[in-house]
Amino acid sequence: MAQPSPPQSYPPQPYPAQPVRTAAADAKPRRRNELAAFLRSRRARIRPEDVGMPPGIRRRTPGLRREEVAQLAGVGVTWYTWLEQGRPINASVQVLDAVARVLQLDVTERDHLYGLAGVPFVRAPVSDAEVVGEELLGVLGALDPLPAAVLNDRYDVQATNATYRVLWPMTSLVARRERNLLYKLFTIPECCSSFKNSAEELPWMVAQLRHSYGRHIGEPAWEEFVALLIRKSPAFAQLWASGDVASPGRRVKVFRHAEAGTVHMTSTSLSIDGMAEHRVVVYTPVAAEDQQRIERLRAMEDPLVGCARHGRRLSDLRAQVRQAAAEPAG
Repeated sequence: MAQPSPPQSYPPQPYPAQPVRTAAADAKPRRRNELAAFLRSRRARIRPEDVGMPPGIRRRTPGLRREEVAQLAGVGVTWYTWLEQGRPINASVQVLDAVARVLQLDVTERDHLYGLAGVPFVRAPVSDAEVVGEELLGVLGALDPLPAAVLNDRYDVQATNATYRVLWPMTSLVARRERNLLYKLFTIPECCSSFKNSAEELPWMVAQLRHSYGRHIGEPAWEEFVALLIRKSPAFAQLWASGDVASPGRRVKVFRHAEAGTVHMTSTSLSIDGMAEHRVVVYTPVAAEDQQRIERLRAMEDPLVGCARHGRRLSDLRAQVRQAAAEPAG
């Protein structure tokens, strides 16, 4: 006689809960390992004589030793060894600056180093050509007198041509880390904004930033930039909270200048081979009168920058920048 089956619990009991690893958690050790390998490869290419040290003898591996990098960078040997071993340690911007200097990293390599270390990388001031390359800078020049610039997905102005600088001189006068369109537009009085139709354009720009932000969630440089704008501008904070997203595209923008008048221009975004998340933005005057106003502004020797109430002459702003550059850091 068949034995009855044992009673079954219903519904079935779940398997014991297992700890869930997120993609971000898995990425951290891989990034540390990549950082360690990158540092070792950069160290191997630097000869002692490249940094003013005697060649020495009995070097089993090419390049500098770990203790030599640590000594030249002014950091602890144990700390640097752990960094090259991929251990979970913190690295400050100042320390990475020192290590990058010893290893003679170029701009791209520094950017890569800081990204692997998970800290924001503030580029030292460099020319437009060093950022985008001489060839692309030549393309911008060939587009003149159409205003054109290279922007990244965070609206940092990377390079410009002459007419663009005439229309928006502050994008070339300020330090490179301050050349961000969104920061300028949201931290100046409304009357000084170059947009006449800012009520339409600013929400679209923030929506485009939000769309790009989705690819950079958790990256310190992006998180700090968004947090800064939220602190500085209630208007930005409100638009950011809406959650709207948009992509770059052709648009008609209405600009205003206190002396040249209103200029209607169509903006066209063009992707760039070899420069991910960068685009060339070209502005084309809508009508002949818009082109004439641009030419009138180009002919001005000392135009007003800003609105009629708060604006200042370009020569005054240039003098202020020169004076600030000449003063020692406090």
